[in-house]
Amino acid sequence: TTVPHSGNFKLRLYEHFDMRGEMMELTNDCPNLMDRFRMSNFNSCNVMEGHWLLYEHPHYRGRHYYLRPGQYRSFSEWSGNSSRISSIRRLMNL
Repeated sequence: TTVPHSGNFKLRLYEHFDMRGEMMELTNDCPNLMDRFRMSNFNSCNVMEGHWLLYEHPHYRGRHYYLRPGQYRSFSEWSGNSSRISSIRRLMNL
C-alpha cells in the first residue's frame, strides 16, 4: 500500500560540481526548468527534503532519475551520462 508523502519538499540544483555556482531552489514541481531558470544543465544537487524525479525533457518526458534526500556532488551520481535536466516532479507516493 502506498502512503502519501505529507512532508515538505526542497531541492537545490547547482550549476557546477560540488554544489558550486548558481543555485536554483525548488519546493514544487517544475514542468520546464529552461522557462523558469534559463538553465537546463545542472552538475550537482542537494535534496534537502522529500523524494524527487528528474526528467531529461520538459513536461516530465524522457529518461528520468529518482533522487532521495542527500547530496549529489556530480550529475554522474544520479544519471551517469548527462547533466541535462529539463523538468522535475515531487514523488508524492512512496
